Amino acid sequence: MSEAKGMLVAAPERWDEACFSVPAVRALISSGLATGLLCREEQSVFWKTVTHLPQIHFTARSKAGKLAAEIGKGWDASVVWEEGTAASALAKSGIEKRLGPDEGKLGKLLTHPLAAKESPTEHRVRMYINACVQMGIEVNKPEYFMAAPLGIPAEPNTVLLCPGSDFGASHEWPLDRWQELAEALLEKGKRITVAGVVGGRKLGKVLAGRLGGDAEFFHAAPLEAMLPLLAVHQLIIAADGSLPHLAAHAGSTCVTLFGPNDAVWKRPLGKRHVVVKRHVECAPCLSPKCLLDGRCQTELEVERVLAAIPGSF
Repeated sequence: MSEAKGMLVAAPERWDEACFSVPAVRALISSGLATGLLCREEQSVFWKTVTHLPQIHFTARSKAGKLAAEIGKGWDASVVWEEGTAASALAKSGIEKRLGPDEGKLGKLLTHPLAAKESPTEHRVRMYINACVQMGIEVNKPEYFMAAPLGIPAEPNTVLLCPGSDFGASHEWPLDRWQELAEALLEKGKRITVAGVVGGRKLGKVLAGRLGGDAEFFHAAPLEAMLPLLAVHQLIIAADGSLPHLAAHAGSTCVTLFGPNDAVWKRPLGKRHVVVKRHVECAPCLSPKCLLDGRCQTELEVERVLAAIPGSF
């Protein structure tokens, strides 16, 4: 690549972090700096809902050296948010100006480290937004925080339940509570769909089996292909995991059940969404496996979840 191409933006690999980075990526694009995206292959469809910039893909098996050769040396600058294959490849690619948060080992791979950490009381999105501020880029525009313009209207009275979490068993509400919740919604005339996610204890499939013909079931895999199916549901009630973040990006209204995670820090983006949690002394512990008795989940009542559902629904 002999001609300069501008800025290459490396997307975070986790789905929740990818969603949190969207406003910052939109701000970078609007500034005229961002002209390319480096992302995991499975994220390609997701990022096309944000921008149609040229993409360079890599997989879990990609080696930094080979990826660096694919990136080439024609980029003026790059932005990377986390350690990993993308950060190592950008450092090896010879890009002269490499920006990103000055955190841990990542700082050593950057030429222009940014003091862009969020405070303990701020949402994770601030880490990405603050990095843009450090670069002198305007970030306070509502359109940067909007859901993806998929153009798919939600069907009335549809509810998607996702009891499983790819974050670990400690993020999952007891199955009998999910069944009680589903039965209460069915009594109100709601159409129930149950989603299963990769990994975990296959709670979605078990719940759908308990509900029999009263609910449809689908396996939400791969997640990146689920955006249209998420968008078509009027309401999504889900365990804290990747799915509610993608659902929020797709434009759905989400009620997310939090346990060990910090809802202030990691709730889905958007004012229309609701977080439900039971405050306990040991939370947030941020652990995928509970070291005590799972009280943040077992003490969360069905009535609290029902009461949290938006009144317009």
